[in-house]
Amino acid sequence: MTPDGLAGRTAVELAELVRGGDVSAVEVTDAHLARIEALDGEVRSFLCLAGDTARAAAAEVDSARARGDELGPLAGVPVAVKDMFCTHDLPTTAGSRILEGWRPPYDSTVVARLRAAGAVVIGKTNLDEFAMGSSNENSGFFPTANPWDTTRVPGGSSGGSAAAVAARFAPLAVGTDTGGSIRQPAALCGVVGMRPTYGRVSRYGIVAYASSLDQAGPFATNVADTALLLEAMWGYDPMDSTSIPSEPEPALARLEDGVAGLRVGLVEELADVEGIQPEVRAAVDSARNLFEKAGATVEVVSLPSVEYGLSAYYIIAPAEASSNLARYDGVRYGLRAEAPPGEGYDVAAMNALTREQGFGAEVKRRIMLGTYALSAGYYDAYYGQAQRVRTLIIRDFTRAYERFDVLLAPTSPTTAFELGSKTSDPLAMYLSDVCTIPTNLTGATAISVPAGLDTAGLPIGVQVLAPALGEAVLLRAARALEAGFAFTARPKLKEVAA
Repeated sequence: MTPDGLAGRTAVELAELVRGGDVSAVEVTDAHLARIEALDGEVRSFLCLAGDTARAAAAEVDSARARGDELGPLAGVPVAVKDMFCTHDLPTTAGSRILEGWRPPYDSTVVARLRAAGAVVIGKTNLDEFAMGSSNENSGFFPTANPWDTTRVPGGSSGGSAAAVAARFAPLAVGTDTGGSIRQPAALCGVVGMRPTYGRVSRYGIVAYASSLDQAGPFATNVADTALLLEAMWGYDPMDSTSIPSEPEPALARLEDGVAGLRVGLVEELADVEGIQPEVRAAVDSARNLFEKAGATVEVVSLPSVEYGLSAYYIIAPAEASSNLARYDGVRYGLRAEAPPGEGYDVAAMNALTREQGFGAEVKRRIMLGTYALSAGYYDAYYGQAQRVRTLIIRDFTRAYERFDVLLAPTSPTTAFELGSKTSDPLAMYLSDVCTIPTNLTGATAISVPAGLDTAGLPIGVQVLAPALGEAVLLRAARALEAGFAFTARPKLKEVAA
């Protein structure tokens, strides 16, 4: 089997090949590292590669197989990790200069569980700084390009992870989703991306952005691989006070049960959101038809409060970010700005200068928005009001899920836009998340599935939403759409000369 052939295999296939001894985990790792080294110069999805540590982890898998030990479900499968997750053997920057070079003393729970399942962490992927962005252009280091068209964005904030899976640099990747940061880049890059229920996957060891909204989740090229990775990640963690103590319902085993009798609600306000690309709207209609052909019943449902979701989110998330990012003070870890010559330099000056040099423009913008919303005299008018709107959205969804098992909507109003086209207009950028944010505000679960290409050859994503703890039915519905759309296209990258 050629190295490029290995790099094109699914996670399920690779794990079976390694367990059966048909290929070694080291061969699988080397094949993916070689592809990254040849082609990532065009995409720039990685902030750092694991290299030797990845090969060492793969060699441990091969040794375990040689001893006859039972191998984990992800034995020898390369996984790309968004650089929001702490890794003891690789730097963790959160895409920010303020953490450049920082190496945590421990692994996040997600990374620890992936390693225990036999996965090989192949590198850390690029992101919008502190996960604040929808295009990956807010990275403190460099923007990532979309593998389908390198003049366009991969989405954000987990754009590096989505691009890595789309380009076949890794069959699996993990990201975080605070307002759509897994599902939106998955849609723009033509892969599957899922946000689990809040508390279903541990947040321990994930650099915090907005603590009531952040949730880790999987990327893959297909729904089966998504379920495989999810089952390796999720479950109760006593290190996370928001972790759900109940045992998750198995997702992979019932993936092919079909959707006959399933009740699907097409969200009126999201399907016809302002500015939606006609081809995206057509893809949602195609998804409706596929569900009906597979035996589900589909009806239109109205969720009136979702039109206020974007406004509420961009008060709540910056407010929580303002609190979380106060810890970056130049004292304990990360960047510390040097004293300017000939000026007084006390602790307050050092804090201010460190943050000025270390934080990018979008992070500063959101910190200031959040600090203002939490300030005396404005708290009730802004933050308090946003939380009341959040409650209205939760109630709308609760009523909808009394009638429907899952909901259907676009993932992003448009396909991938050109690099630089929205950087000067933050509001236009924020509108990219209008279809994904409501799920985060409710704490529920949702997934994006590739639905085809537009006339420019760019991927379109369709979103399925389910109530909290509804991952099993969500993945079953996503699998039915995947089978119907039969999306097999892959981006074609040019090899970059060394």
